[in-house]
Amino acid sequence: MHSISSRYLLKASLATACALALACVAAGNASGASPAPVPTLHVSDLFRPHNDPDDHWDLATQYALALQDKLDLRGVMIDFPQPKRNNTPDICAVAQMNHITGKAVPIVVGSPRVPSAEELRTGATAADLAGVRAFLELMRQSPRPMVIHVIGSCRDVALAMRLEPKLFARRCAGIYLNAGSGTPDREKARQLEWNVNLDPASYAAMFEAPCPVYWLPCFEVVSSIPTEMWRVAAYGSFYRFRQSDILPHLSDRVQNFFMAMYAGGKTADGFWLQELTMPKNAEALAAQGKRDRNMWCTAGFLHAAGLTVTKSGEIAALKSARDAVFAFEPIRVKCSASGVTEWTKDARSKNRFILRVTDVEHYQSAMTTVLKSLLVKLP
Repeated sequence: MHSISSRYLLKASLATACALALACVAAGNASGASPAPVPTLHVSDLFRPHNDPDDHWDLATQYALALQDKLDLRGVMIDFPQPKRNNTPDICAVAQMNHITGKAVPIVVGSPRVPSAEELRTGATAADLAGVRAFLELMRQSPRPMVIHVIGSCRDVALAMRLEPKLFARRCAGIYLNAGSGTPDREKARQLEWNVNLDPASYAAMFEAPCPVYWLPCFEVVSSIPTEMWRVAAYGSFYRFRQSDILPHLSDRVQNFFMAMYAGGKTADGFWLQELTMPKNAEALAAQGKRDRNMWCTAGFLHAAGLTVTKSGEIAALKSARDAVFAFEPIRVKCSASGVTEWTKDARSKNRFILRVTDVEHYQSAMTTVLKSLLVKLP
């Protein structure tokens, strides 16, 4: 018989407490009460020129939820640029959203690499870790434990856990992990998704976090066969919309926010404020409107705020919607250091969950409708 260590008990009790905190938020929404906005940290591979425009759509979504007091956006952490890629953390995009919404959300930049244990001990990487330490300070200053959305590399959140594990355990209410593939087939799971490939060991560390983890696999299966990978599936968060369904309906400043991103910051020679107030380029907007946009993270943003989406595209409180197009199911999961996951359903799990698209037929149209309804409220 194996004894249970005090460390395990502490980890389990903290995770349970965080799960209860999130459950209280959900219950408040379901009961019609007005709960305090959920403190939120947004961790993103937000670059200019962009790696993928979905990151800017995600940023705008978080600000739209913050503007409606559904969440309290406490900070944005941007991944350090990858070697040999000609881009930089898009601090201008955060500044633009701050200006549009009247908020003052701080920005920090992550570490360029994973330091060794010796470097962490001696402090030899102080400059590289400045962003992660600022990230921890944001957690420390939050009035309540914070939800963390990871939509890029997992490196900086994993480093935060290593640097101050006790603080992280106390102050992280949950991690929404947008990465990986949702297939329960271990062999198929060996094909790593983009965000996992950025840092497989850090991705694996997310599943050891001392807090609830809400896992949103980007695809059900990562495959070279497009029809197998790029589709709405039960265990993948992916959906797609035609940009003309949303872009023309946004305010002039928000339209310019997106068009500046698509232009790589060249619309006003890098002057981020002037980019927002320029006359609209109708021709460029029409060209972008004809293109599809791939999305992944919207369901996690809403769920963390105590919300869900009906098949008709209406936002509803958790537990009150009878026809929600997604849910988070309890699971048992493990992940190797190489980033390969194995999971099974486990009704007894209180701190590990996976996104399941419960209505594959209506998920894409419902999420598109919701995204529009959020973004049109940005001034």
